[in-house]
Amino acid sequence: MKKGFLILLVVVLTFGMGACGANQTTEESDTPTIGLVVSTLNNPFFVDLRDGAQSKADELGATLVVLDSQDDAATEMSNVEDLITQGVDLILINPTDSDAVGSAVAAANEANIPVITLDRAANSGEVAVHIASDNVAGGEMAGKYIVEQLGGSGKVVELEGIPGASAARDRGEGFNKAIEGSGLEVVAKQTANFDRAEGLSVMENILQAQPEINAVFAHNDEMALGALEAIKDSGREIMIVGFDATDDAVAAVEAGTMAATVQQLPKEIGANGVDAAFKVIAGEEVDSYIPVELALVTKE
Repeated sequence: MKKGFLILLVVVLTFGMGACGANQTTEESDTPTIGLVVSTLNNPFFVDLRDGAQSKADELGATLVVLDSQDDAATEMSNVEDLITQGVDLILINPTDSDAVGSAVAAANEANIPVITLDRAANSGEVAVHIASDNVAGGEMAGKYIVEQLGGSGKVVELEGIPGASAARDRGEGFNKAIEGSGLEVVAKQTANFDRAEGLSVMENILQAQPEINAVFAHNDEMALGALEAIKDSGREIMIVGFDATDDAVAAVEAGTMAATVQQLPKEIGANGVDAAFKVIAGEEVDSYIPVELALVTKE
């Protein structure tokens, strides 16, 4: 009897442990895994975007896998392929280049993994949702401010972002639309690839070539802050307007060394991306474009 009882007990315990294991597996499979491919984490704006996404993922109970493309399209493609291999449920991507990202989006499409783009759009491939500020409106906002501050006349420099990035294209489009017919003259237009160090070196060259400059519009704050250093070193008085309202840029505006910056909400873009991801994964209907508000930050 004792031997039979022991055998029965072993069977019951083994079955019970197996049932527990099965339940744990089911619970784990209910937790979505979302990939986030960021163009670069060497920029405070995209660090905030990542932080907003991570905060929302923690709140909703998702696993977020973050990969940095280091502003390189080949690295971006490799990151997406890595996420496909991992079998993530959805990929959030902040493209390095709106054209180049098409191959990465197509690879995710082929693997039946939904894609949501953040801040910058993809010019090809199937994207479930695009979440961004209205960059054309932001460029217009900056342009109108400069026109007003200069009284409708003056010479302006435009520092452009990464060629091919939708944000650079749209911000430039809005800015040039705002100053068209205003009496302002764009005396130099050159890319500094959204980078502070390049903004410094490009602005140094432009200052040497242009004896008269009244204002600079930079497609992002990193380039604006680089241009600010070059202008300080030159001893010239030139108005600077940036885009993104990063902490350093807002501090510069408050100090009076930058005139203004267009405020985006990168944390909200990231959080909205994860929120939309949950809905897409669940098969819910989601708007194809989710806009995030803008504002102009000036010294009070």
